[in-house]
Amino acid sequence: MKITSIETKPVSIELHKPFKTALRTATTIETLQVKIILENGQEGLGAASSTERITGDSLVSIEQIINGPMKELLLYRDIEKIETLLSELQQTVVGNTSAKAAVDIALHDAYSQLYQLPLYQLLGGETNKIETDITIGIDEPSIMHEEAKSLTNQGYSALKIKVGHSEELDLERIRSVRQAVGSEALLRLDANQGWDSKQAVRLIQKLEDDNLGIELVEQPVSAHDFSGLKFIRERVNTPIMADESIFSPYDTLRLLKEEAVDLLNIKLMKCGGIRRAYQIADIAEAAGVECMIGSMMESSISVTAAAHLATAHKNITRYDLDAPLWLKNEIFKGGMQFDGKHVSLDEAPGLGLEEQ
Repeated sequence: MKITSIETKPVSIELHKPFKTALRTATTIETLQVKIILENGQEGLGAASSTERITGDSLVSIEQIINGPMKELLLYRDIEKIETLLSELQQTVVGNTSAKAAVDIALHDAYSQLYQLPLYQLLGGETNKIETDITIGIDEPSIMHEEAKSLTNQGYSALKIKVGHSEELDLERIRSVRQAVGSEALLRLDANQGWDSKQAVRLIQKLEDDNLGIELVEQPVSAHDFSGLKFIRERVNTPIMADESIFSPYDTLRLLKEEAVDLLNIKLMKCGGIRRAYQIADIAEAAGVECMIGSMMESSISVTAAAHLATAHKNITRYDLDAPLWLKNEIFKGGMQFDGKHVSLDEAPGLGLEEQ
């Protein structure tokens, strides 16, 4: 079954409130939707979000790469040779992981539709259900306190807390959130590269001394600072998770060889799509290191793809897939269905998404 057309469409989606991290504040997400159309008329959907501060990819560069070398590679090729196509896709250009992810997702969607299977089943998954955490952006401690209380009252049992600014203010934020939710909720801290290694050790040790029950600390230092991650891990008891440090299977091998982290956060936009993400999860599994699947602030297309992968790989044990809940208006129906923290995937073929 030949690929006859590849189409792209930029879309701006407003958030229902600002999303604040140590790296940026977002009020909208800029995404590029991709359609891969087969000769039988079936359409595979993909999407990429521009997160220049993390991936270096802009919406303009993503669209140019897809409509240039990637389109040249894929047009009139046989979708049934998907493993070859996915492998060659990774070789078309250096970097540009968001563009690769968008096309990789669209190829997987088209291929699983061709065989009339939900994507998670095509990937070998047994269940279409997971539980996501939910994120609380950086804000004043009192505001984060009230938001945490509201979210746990809605049934969320795992909260990701954005930190990474002032050390004392971060401590106040974390203590305030823990006070709001009691002892039962899981608290995951995400510093988004906002600390240095000595500062991170000092702060995490204070949290441990206060028995605040932090499940993990994500990317406390700069993405390139593998030695800093190892320095922290050797001095604290709280598990350390890498996020922005992982863009490839090579990064994964290096982090694990250096024993720099306890956990990995996989994101399709960073690694270039489902195929590469699966490879990273396999490598981590061989090393006995569990993975989280997460996302940037993305559209429901790419987050749904991440959810399908999450249900299909047993070494992905934590889920941070709440980005669609931040969108003011949803463009698609189907795909991921949220019932509080509970996420279920549509049983329709492929991603299970339709425009509405």
